[in-house]
Amino acid sequence: MHAMGECFAQGNRQRARACGLLYPPRCPMCGVAVANHGSLCLDCWGLLEFAGHSGAAAQMEAAATGAHGDGVDEGTRETTRPVIAATLYNQASRKLILAFKHGGKITLAPLMARMMAGRLPDFNDAGGEGAHAPLLIPVPLHRMRLWRRGYNQAGLLARELARLGKREVMLDALVRVKRTPSLGGLDYDERRAALAGAVKARKRCHARIKGRAVIFVDDVYTSGATSNACIAALDDAGAKSVSIACFAKAGRG
Repeated sequence: MHAMGECFAQGNRQRARACGLLYPPRCPMCGVAVANHGSLCLDCWGLLEFAGHSGAAAQMEAAATGAHGDGVDEGTRETTRPVIAATLYNQASRKLILAFKHGGKITLAPLMARMMAGRLPDFNDAGGEGAHAPLLIPVPLHRMRLWRRGYNQAGLLARELARLGKREVMLDALVRVKRTPSLGGLDYDERRAALAGAVKARKRCHARIKGRAVIFVDDVYTSGATSNACIAALDDAGAKSVSIACFAKAGRG
């Protein structure tokens, strides 16, 4: 069995080398040659702005264990939740997100998820997969948008986070029951109105969500209108707490 496993691993290494010869690794932002697939060159890495921890990971862990109360953001008049972002939203992170979200470059998911995972707390306490281990639930796409795009970028990130040891993923827990227009260019109130009643938690998922901490996964966090609509659906399904994880967050906070 050991010999078979070693043979299989050697075959994988050979295929990886062959792939590298046919398709040399390139930086997904500028196209310059890099050492490994799924990595950025040093120049492009330097263009990214990284969000400060500012106790955010501790806040998320506390929220996941029910020890952190929610506040109210007077600017949006909505309940706020801890937000963990790998980067701040700037021209560099925007380029990656657009390539991933609209350019079909789904191979960016592992890179972006690794950067997100580095900001998330580890849930390796005695609770294991129980009360202290959160569910990873991505923002849903309407079926028509999913059909056109072919994938849900937030779902890919959530799946990669689960592979990186950030616990259990539920890809279909939420559903968009109403098709919404593009939210780009809309202010918060307009986004909120467009999203009213647009997101629900699937009935068959309520039992798994009830009493559990949830990490809501998205690619970018802007006004919070989409997150608030999804969080309301998770609250209705009985989630104990909800925190937000994203690749990029707009604003300086």
